Amino acid sequence: MKKIAKFEKVSLDQFTKDWAGEFSESSEAEIKEIYDSIKLPKRATCGSAGYDFYVPVNITLAPGEEKKIPTGIRCWMEEGWVLKIYPRSGLGFKFRLQLNNTVGIIDSDYYGSDNEGHIQIKVTNDGRQGKDVVLEAGTGFAQGIFLEYGITIDDDTEEIRNGGFGSTTR
Repeated sequence: MKKIAKFEKVSLDQFTKDWAGEFSESSEAEIKEIYDSIKLPKRATCGSAGYDFYVPVNITLAPGEEKKIPTGIRCWMEEGWVLKIYPRSGLGFKFRLQLNNTVGIIDSDYYGSDNEGHIQIKVTNDGRQGKDVVLEAGTGFAQGIFLEYGITIDDDTEEIRNGGFGSTTR
């Protein structure tokens, strides 16, 4: 196996800014407690391809409800690699939990963005059975898989990223 990446926590300041943007009712003390409890993504078994991302607090999604979850995680990776984010298989299969952008793409240059490369995952309960999806703090809700990629022979891109969602098309 090639070892090409490393997960880290974003700074407390970045996490506080992003968390307060989604969960405005949280106090600074609560946000610090959530930040301190963040677990880095991890594979469940030595044969697992995916690194589990853990939900930092209890979250319940009613049918049709969506929530952006600031994970507190960023990822340094070697150039030529991408981290793809998917819902955990069981949650997608049992409850039809979906990522709003289908597959999250984390490029290697996202790490150095203004937001520290903070990985935020937006999920929707797209179930048709009328069931709530309950995500308990500390349990895996998404998984990330590293893939190597290539570029075309005549690629001459020199642009530098500075931002997150949609920043490369501005």
